[in-house]
Amino acid sequence: MKIIRAKDYADMSRKAANIISAQVIMKPNCVLGLATGGTPVGAYAQLVDWYNKGDIDFSEVTTVNLDEYRGLPKEHPESYWSFMHRNLFDKVNIDPAKINLPDGTNPDAEDACAKYNQIIHAVGGIDLQLLGIGHDGHIGFNEPGEAFELETHCVDLTPETIEANKRFFDGNVDLVPKQAYTMGIKTIMQARKVLMVANGAGKAEIIKKAFFGPVTPEVPASILQMHPDFTLVGDEEALSLI
Repeated sequence: MKIIRAKDYADMSRKAANIISAQVIMKPNCVLGLATGGTPVGAYAQLVDWYNKGDIDFSEVTTVNLDEYRGLPKEHPESYWSFMHRNLFDKVNIDPAKINLPDGTNPDAEDACAKYNQIIHAVGGIDLQLLGIGHDGHIGFNEPGEAFELETHCVDLTPETIEANKRFFDGNVDLVPKQAYTMGIKTIMQARKVLMVANGAGKAEIIKKAFFGPVTPEVPASILQMHPDFTLVGDEEALSLI
């Protein structure tokens, strides 16, 4: 496990983007596992900036996203499909045919998850997986108490996660999807590299618990202690307790 201290959010974003761009430069046809949420937005903005300067080329890159809400149309502004297009895909030269997310519009959960597992296997697995971390230690939508050996599966979102996400749905908890399709911890652990970004004092407690406490399904991110190539990039506040 490698921990990189950043001064603030901007510095964290730049350092994370640097690791992602190095992966793309070293292996132009790499498979990037991507994450949504507030934390990676700065890293995506930095990658777009470097793309505009001609420093990075996404034309051969394949992407697989961590998760997608179940039952939300792709074009919904809060779908993760929309999020990724808004923050990265529409701003760089990525091939739309090489963009992959779980199909949240497929009502058959078993079929949707099996198809997504097939896609990940077909592209040869993930070279670098980007992650954030939830206040309860969840990664993707793998909530506390879930088995470590799962691949893509359908999850019921916890009341805490639904509450945390209502800000994206005009503050209306009733509009937040109650389920999601998510890459499982087994799939995440099979990625050749894992990069986590964390910022803010609110993440300090869980960072300490996840990476300096026991490995337990009650803190899903703790399994990353066992990953052979895991890097955590955090700002001073997020890393203040370690």
